[in-house]
Amino acid sequence: MTALDRITTDPTVRFGKPCVRGTRISVADVLGLLGSGVSEQDLLDDFPQLSHDDVLACMAYAAERERALVVTALQA
Repeated sequence: MTALDRITTDPTVRFGKPCVRGTRISVADVLGLLGSGVSEQDLLDDFPQLSHDDVLACMAYAAERERALVVTALQA
């Protein structure tokens, strides 16, 4: 299993947002909390259904999406 296998999308769960497998916790939820200064340990304490590997999977998912973005130059 790869890290990205921990992230799933289901149109009936959170409107199809990418979530940690088996939960309703979205990648955006995890990254938003970490980005706002919540420590990983506090995140894991608040969401015991998450593991360290789930947090890493969220970061890997975001990194992969960033790599896949196509940037086009704006013309003035």
